[in-house]
Amino acid sequence: MKEAPTSESNGVLTYLKGRVKSFGYAFKGIWLLFSTQPNAKIHLVATAIIGLMGLQLGLSAIEWCFIIGCIALVLTVEAINTALEFLVDLVSPEYHELAGKAKDVAAAAVLLSVICCAVIWAIIYLPKIWMQWL
Repeated sequence: MKEAPTSESNGVLTYLKGRVKSFGYAFKGIWLLFSTQPNAKIHLVATAIIGLMGLQLGLSAIEWCFIIGCIALVLTVEAINTALEFLVDLVSPEYHELAGKAKDVAAAAVLLSVICCAVIWAIIYLPKIWMQWL
């Protein structure tokens, strides 16, 4: 005979259902990011190019770790920037100087992450590209 579910097992099921729902919201956010934000699409194209170049150049495992870390950093900061822009637009639908500053600083965070990652990319890729041309 099957035992009746306990309140503890119901709690676990409720918890697991909540986690599954939260993943759904996260994937919805990823879709929203890449379907509505032109800069996120640019980052996605750059990611594909960088990945294909890495395959062509035969990056080492540690080099891949740095490149993947950079990609994750830029995409994450872009997502946070987008979330902040949505929130600012909600709370300040009309122009406000502080709302503009918040958006500008969030955009600066994306730019700073891209610049730092471009330096890492150059350190890893340029010597390999140079060696292929020689």
